[in-house]
Amino acid sequence: MDFLTGEIVGILLFFIGLFGLMTKKTIVKTIMSMSIMESGIFLFYITINYTEGSVPPIGQTSEAAFADPVPSALMITAIVIGIGVTAIGLTMFMHYKQKHGITHWSRNRNQQGSGH
Repeated sequence: MDFLTGEIVGILLFFIGLFGLMTKKTIVKTIMSMSIMESGIFLFYITINYTEGSVPPIGQTSEAAFADPVPSALMITAIVIGIGVTAIGLTMFMHYKQKHGITHWSRNRNQQGSGH
């Protein structure tokens, strides 16, 4: 399965999340879809510059190729930011649910609990 690389899986995860973002009408599923999209982006950027046999640029210099630490450092920062955005989104959802009593994007109270 040489064709199934980290980049391909990252792109697939992104589009699965995008599909969920476009089709789901409940707020929690929308937040989950955004998290899936983020995971796809993280995987794509971490694996895009991967070279077989590369070593971290720490310690003695050698003849081996050095791995670039910048994409990994950026993705660690992006993961922390993504967790914060997800937490804020879920907190806003909880306040919206308490105030309006519904869990989907429509403001129509007759659709409460339908899950559409």
